Amino acid sequence: MSAQDPLFTENENPNLQRSLVEPRALLSTILSGAAWIAAMFASIPLFSVLYGLIVRGGHRLSLEVFTELPPAGFEEGGGFGNAIVGTLVTVGIGALISIPFGIMAAIFLGELEPNGKVAYAARFCAKTLTGLPSILAGVFAYAMVVLTTGTYSAPAAGVALALLMLPTVVLTAEEAMRMVSAPMKNAAYGMGCTRSQVVWKIVLPTALPGILTGVMLAVARAAGETAPLLFTALFSSYWFVENGKADLMTPIASLSVLIYNFSGMPYDNQIELAWTASLVLVMLVLLFNILARVLGRKKV
Repeated sequence: MSAQDPLFTENENPNLQRSLVEPRALLSTILSGAAWIAAMFASIPLFSVLYGLIVRGGHRLSLEVFTELPPAGFEEGGGFGNAIVGTLVTVGIGALISIPFGIMAAIFLGELEPNGKVAYAARFCAKTLTGLPSILAGVFAYAMVVLTTGTYSAPAAGVALALLMLPTVVLTAEEAMRMVSAPMKNAAYGMGCTRSQVVWKIVLPTALPGILTGVMLAVARAAGETAPLLFTALFSSYWFVENGKADLMTPIASLSVLIYNFSGMPYDNQIELAWTASLVLVMLVLLFNILARVLGRKKV
């Protein structure tokens, strides 16, 4: 609209910039400021925990704590290298069990029979498992694996962690697959693709960022669990690899159980190691969460 336009009048303001004194703009500014303040208050616990862990356990970070075994009693020094490896092994076993079954279940729920009775029952079970106390997962794995094999082991811990990881993988993967646009799938069907080809060539590659986000969140949760490992992996002060051979059917160390054990000891060295192990575990979980955020940025 120009000044020569008959609809233009001098009383109209051609300036389209928003004025902060307008009621809606003022309300928006106030709400935005309140949201920022709430976000900063919500981040205080996280940063306070990180600050406390860095102050109490950061000074013990060294190559020694990542390579040596936990000290006993009155010993000084030592580390928790076997606990780091044990955590990665148990979480890895849980991921190997939960991820394939979780993705296959999500394919069934999201693509094959999304509105069937079995699908509704499966979703209900998955949502129920999200609130399952972790100690019950440990009791289940203890009854099913430990009592059957007669020993605490890494596979028993993996089963317990897989039970906790499975619902997160299933629900997030199903939601990611549902977000794949219908026109894209219909175009593939129109070109003569079968249902399996659409799932493997269209749905899964497109939904991969969302699926990986769910996997990373499930792994982050499993890495910090303690109660299931007390019933399944127990603890060990030694490496599970001897003479180049790995024996997973023995008790295995983990960071969370080491923290639990060392934090109650009356020795300063073990308490300091517990703080350092807590810092390492928090950074490990934080790394998984950052990976989940990065992988989830790509929209399906």
